[in-house]
Amino acid sequence: MSQSTEKEVKNMVPRLKEAFFTVGVKQLMERLGKDNIWAVPRLEKIVVNIGVSAARENIKALDVATDELAQITGQKPSVHRAKKSVSAFKLREGMPIGLSVTLRGARMYEFLDRFISMAIPRIRDFKGLNPRCFDGCGNYNLGIKEQYIFPEVNVEKSDGPRGMNITFVTTTRSNKEAHELLAILGFPFAKEKEAAKKN
Repeated sequence: MSQSTEKEVKNMVPRLKEAFFTVGVKQLMERLGKDNIWAVPRLEKIVVNIGVSAARENIKALDVATDELAQITGQKPSVHRAKKSVSAFKLREGMPIGLSVTLRGARMYEFLDRFISMAIPRIRDFKGLNPRCFDGCGNYNLGIKEQYIFPEVNVEKSDGPRGMNITFVTTTRSNKEAHELLAILGFPFAKEKEAAKKN
């Protein structure tokens, strides 16, 4: 790859980010009644967490989970270790128990684009995302039952299904504004009747 081509790749703007700032921001201003473009809520970061309890007996499970999360997010995950020993859970202080990745900027929009357009359609019996999963501070939390919905994961090399939690952190403290933001970005929220059935 030539130097000019490398620069072009680095300077490429993710399509979802470009669509949001060219079209989505104006739509949000109208929906929320904002006059100032800087008052419009934005996606700040995406945090992906995986618990790796199997690493207590098999340390290779941590390596497999690390590789899978790196393939899914395009970023090396950080390892979280137990802060204290708990004999009931066969847990010793310093033992690896989880992985997390925090995505910002271009990587965040690239992950979100793949998540909406490729991963969500692969969820079994999908009837829309629950609109009641906001935390009261404008952030949306989503639980995934298995990592196989992401096409980047090689099922043959995987050691089994693994759940994960994805948190979408926004710049607003309002759940309503955060809901509008994520809807503009393409989140397929379920209608209120379907959400009530889930609860």
